Amino acid sequence: MTVSENDYLMMSGIQHFCFCRRQWALVYMEQQWQENIHTIEGKLEHTRCHDESLTEKRGNLLIVRGMRVISHRLHLSGSCDVVEFHADPSGISLQKWDGLWKPIPVEYKHGHSKENDADRLQLCAQAMALEEMLVCEIPQGILFYEETRRREIVELTDELRNTTQKMADEMISYFSRGYTPKVRPAKHCNACSIKELCLPKLYKQSDAAAYISEHITQAVTGSIEEE
Repeated sequence: MTVSENDYLMMSGIQHFCFCRRQWALVYMEQQWQENIHTIEGKLEHTRCHDESLTEKRGNLLIVRGMRVISHRLHLSGSCDVVEFHADPSGISLQKWDGLWKPIPVEYKHGHSKENDADRLQLCAQAMALEEMLVCEIPQGILFYEETRRREIVELTDELRNTTQKMADEMISYFSRGYTPKVRPAKHCNACSIKELCLPKLYKQSDAAAYISEHITQAVTGSIEEE
């Protein structure tokens, strides 16, 4: 599939897509969104991260915030909360900075570490974009959770990279078709910020065979009663 750069999707969407494909479609394709306390707190926490004026150098550590990234392989673009460049003799050179540096993306999240890979996939997409842009290898990334105030080091394995690619390809396919999946109620619906827009409670899973059987029974019963 040929995709123009103008049609590249938002990199942050891969986290939503992993969490729920319908949520992603409602937010990123249909532009439906609803704020809650968690999303507002998350935005406030990200304000400082995305301030591009706050580049810092602390000895052998260079901290860059709000760095724009793009991946032609994934057809995604976005920005990293923070990219840490650690002085390393096997690293890469950077414009305006002496020495060699090893990049590590750091993604800030509001809550705590999760069992699913939604956050890890977003981090992996950022790392893959940085690898393309800087022509280097990034074996690890970092997730920082505000609730626990802890860092989680994420190994960017081949398996995680393959899943990231698969998710990105699927997102592009959905977007090109304008496809919004139907509601599939599950436990994660309770944690969704747009459940009042998605309305999973109104969904009723139906079985076609059972539907036909029920109506045939009603018709037969009605005929017998009339006799």
